Amino acid sequence: MAIITEGSAPAQGENIDAPQLRLFVMGLFFIFGGITSLNDVIIPKLKELFTLNYTQAMLVQFCFFTAYAVIGIPGARLVKRIGYMRGAVAGLLIMMTGCLLFIPASQTATYGVFLLALFVLASGVVIVQVVANPLISMLGKPATAHSRLTFAQAFNSLGTTIFPIFGAILILGSLASVSVGQLQGAELDAYRTAESQAIVQGYLGLAFALALVAGAVWYFRDALKDERHEESQGLAGLDLLKRPRFGLGALSIFLYVGAEVSIGSIIVNYLQLHDVMGLNSEAAGKMIGIYWGGAMVGRFIGSVLLRFLSPGKVLAGAAFGAVTLLAISTQTTGHVAGYSLLAVGLANSIMFPTIFSLACEKLGSRAADGSGIINVAIFGGAVIPLITGMIADLTGSLGMSFILPAICYAVIAGFGWYARRPAVGEQG
Repeated sequence: MAIITEGSAPAQGENIDAPQLRLFVMGLFFIFGGITSLNDVIIPKLKELFTLNYTQAMLVQFCFFTAYAVIGIPGARLVKRIGYMRGAVAGLLIMMTGCLLFIPASQTATYGVFLLALFVLASGVVIVQVVANPLISMLGKPATAHSRLTFAQAFNSLGTTIFPIFGAILILGSLASVSVGQLQGAELDAYRTAESQAIVQGYLGLAFALALVAGAVWYFRDALKDERHEESQGLAGLDLLKRPRFGLGALSIFLYVGAEVSIGSIIVNYLQLHDVMGLNSEAAGKMIGIYWGGAMVGRFIGSVLLRFLSPGKVLAGAAFGAVTLLAISTQTTGHVAGYSLLAVGLANSIMFPTIFSLACEKLGSRAADGSGIINVAIFGGAVIPLITGMIADLTGSLGMSFILPAICYAVIAGFGWYARRPAVGEQG
């Protein structure tokens, strides 16, 4: 998922000469991309351990993506107050704290503590993203800022592709053959504690890695001696929602993140269905890498197409393709059903950056405000998956639950067609 967050963007033409920091920033993109996609592996694990329905299981994504709405703007203010490098360290340490909270979550065998750990982890992710996007734009010539950001987002996609594969081996591979429904009382708590150790081990490893990265960033904490920050605008950008192009774009971001996360969250359970691919949990978990890997490949393909074709038309075509793939998946069986769902990742690839650029086109001096509102719209990753889970529970069918993501993509296709012509002049 390529996410652009509100930060302290440099003034036009400003750049900072600190090439030694680029690898660190690329590493940040890789880490927060991978950690976000690990939710798709944790959901089926916790669903089995705590005998959750799909609505309850989707609280994982709800708690994670709620952090974007709650922490986004305060996180930007924190970064402006203490600076990029110290802000990155703060975010990494908060992420590490979230990872360590999985220890008491496992020891108490309490689902709510797992959700708290995920919210804390996501809070750190948001702060790190607030730092990473504007910082990579500043570390070099302004003329090549876009290419650096695109390259950095490729590291983000690499993380979302690799982390679920290893997560499936470590976390889902340990699912026991014992039926949770046959256990109760102290025996059930002991089983949950033992089985959740796989999650703890994975996140303890991440905590150690995050501590090392935080130490490295702290070493360079004074590398950006010339950084400057403008005074925060708060929620001043809310009035932009009255403008049709931007308002529809923000809605499309909300729906896109929600649809993408919903599908990723259900993939494991869907591929385990006997009339789909009948995989075990570990094998199905490894397939998540295809979904996110498709987004990585599609980003390179899309970068070429967008040079010659209208971005709005490309967006409309990709969204229509996603609707078509969902229809094929739900109306077929076997490998066709499974791989057509995984192929939605390819359609997702260009959506976020294209929606963002179309919505913010010609905002002029209001561009920073627009970026802040787009950041809040990522909250769709909390809402849409929860409703998708409710539909699955009410209908008793994962296939029926894909109706909501399909509607989301249909609206996005409409926005793409609406915005197919370039904006004229500064909006408003």
